[in-house]
Amino acid sequence: MPEYLSQEQIDTFYRNGYLVLPKFLDAKDTDALLRRSHKYLEDFSVEDHPLTRFTTAEDNHVGDDYFLDSGDKIRYFLEEDAVDKDGKLTRDKTKAVNKIGHGLHELDPLFRKVTLENDRVKAVVRDLKVHHDPVALQSMVIMKQPYIGGQVGEHNDSTFLYTDPPSAVGFWIALEKCTAENGALSFLPGSHRTSPITKRFVRLPQGGTGFESLPIPTDINEKAQFQGEYIMETCEPGDLVIIHGAVLHKSEHNYSPNTRFAYTFHMIESPPYARYDTKNWLQPTEAMPFSHILDSPQSVSA
Repeated sequence: MPEYLSQEQIDTFYRNGYLVLPKFLDAKDTDALLRRSHKYLEDFSVEDHPLTRFTTAEDNHVGDDYFLDSGDKIRYFLEEDAVDKDGKLTRDKTKAVNKIGHGLHELDPLFRKVTLENDRVKAVVRDLKVHHDPVALQSMVIMKQPYIGGQVGEHNDSTFLYTDPPSAVGFWIALEKCTAENGALSFLPGSHRTSPITKRFVRLPQGGTGFESLPIPTDINEKAQFQGEYIMETCEPGDLVIIHGAVLHKSEHNYSPNTRFAYTFHMIESPPYARYDTKNWLQPTEAMPFSHILDSPQSVSA
């Protein structure tokens, strides 16, 4: 019997490729994460920052050392429109940051509490049975700043956090109200069953990052991947969205006067059940290996 989810919710996740769980975090924990996020923004030191901007454009994706070495640190990445041609911020620093990551789940006690020390997260993982022995490999707060919060085009997470076989699952928690106006997430239901992982985001031999093509599985119906319509999922603070690594999703530009803070972390399967290689942009370190979610591995039906 499931511990936290109903069978209907489990079926919905496998059918649609995502699942919304309202009020997964209570107001106390949600407010604590939001306040801590604002404190990080206030403490942000612009003077010694390389002004690394976060972009989702395939021909100009972030790939400097500040980004590549961020897996075991807490670092700041700016909105594209927050820096002018002379390398100066165009607005206050607290309104210029796109996201803070990627080691919050290990390094910050509040974020660690809701990620690695959260019995409900563990129960959901056991109920869904996507992984035998999942590990958390990255976490971040995404701000989606007023007026300049950039559009995130259609993508799936396994492209950026690739394992063989693909196994990424995202846990996305709204820290503020997420609406059509400030860039709520939209999903193409069922696309995880029809859209193959055709490329992966890698470290390039010459430095930086890029995409490497992958063979298309023979059991995938390529024509079916273009069917269906996107559904926008507006959220209240504390709502959790669980995102299958292959489901197509996106979010629009934030043209509103409101931020759209969200905390998200991702998990993948660990060896020997899946292989995560050195081509991936994000690499574990000796000081901070990827964090196990469950106390012990579980059985998963094939």
